[in-house]
Amino acid sequence: MKYAKLFSILVIMATGLYGMVGLYFLPLAGFEGDQTRIGLLPESMFGWTMPQPAVVPSLIQQATWQDADVLVIGDSFSVDRIWQTELVRHGLRVRTEHWANIRGICEDFMPWLRGRGFKGKYIVFETVERNAAAGFAQSAGCKKMDFHASVVSDMPRSAPPTVIDRNKADYSGKISIGLQTRLNMTKYEQLSAQPDFRSWDTGRGSIVAKVANGCELFSHARCTDALFLASDNLQDLGNDVIDNMQLLDKRVGGLNTLWVVVPNKTTAYLHPDKRFWDEAGSRVHSVNLLNTVRQAIEAKAVDVYPANNQHFSTATYLSMGRAIYQGMQLTQSNQQAN
Repeated sequence: MKYAKLFSILVIMATGLYGMVGLYFLPLAGFEGDQTRIGLLPESMFGWTMPQPAVVPSLIQQATWQDADVLVIGDSFSVDRIWQTELVRHGLRVRTEHWANIRGICEDFMPWLRGRGFKGKYIVFETVERNAAAGFAQSAGCKKMDFHASVVSDMPRSAPPTVIDRNKADYSGKISIGLQTRLNMTKYEQLSAQPDFRSWDTGRGSIVAKVANGCELFSHARCTDALFLASDNLQDLGNDVIDNMQLLDKRVGGLNTLWVVVPNKTTAYLHPDKRFWDEAGSRVHSVNLLNTVRQAIEAKAVDVYPANNQHFSTATYLSMGRAIYQGMQLTQSNQQAN
């Protein structure tokens, strides 16, 4: 009985000590960025700090199928409807659907689309570079539409924050995540202190890599380095991707189509010499977003992609919207000329 009681006391003490240590590191488990969450690295190191432009909430709209002038089929770069505010600002009514709902641009896409009540003239296909090859190939081989409506599509969206207080403690995470983030933080500090440091794979799908002139391009505390997806392809997209884009173009005859391939963050900062966007522009109506983001980066725009995120900053989303609106205008002019 004596030993059992002593054992119980030791267990209670160990649990209490773990709880106190865990509580101390718990704020490290609150993540705003998807890359810090994947890599388990603290926002205090990699969270953006430069204020972003405010988006007028009333412009973050979702039109009905019947009222929409523009249909956007996109991924996580589109579902929050931030870049679309530039179209709405010009008087266009926009409906946005995720690829997960649409499933593919199948052979019966046009009769299906008209059956939904869409009477608009524009359609924007948006996808991030890493998903373009597989996604467009899947659509090219698709025979029959398999639409899955989602109530999330019509739910209101909030305007993104203009500032985030990186000093405010967040205790909403898990103790175990806070502890692991502290360990990763220590590992990163040890590696990045070495003179020959270039990159570190966290082993969780996120890579920390040194970026040339990083402190001119990012606002986070450790601005010499940024986070990137480990799964980003370093190879350029092939002509087969553009072949599929052309095939899908033929399926949506009668509409002004615009293709938008968002460059991976790794491409934009570390491998910007890819030729896909130039090739695509010569064969389909598309927006050269690699050129858009590279111009911003070369002009020393800060946080084009925040270090803690694989998505754009608000400022870049608005630039994306302006580029898409200009592309739509050019597409319409070309259609009228033909």
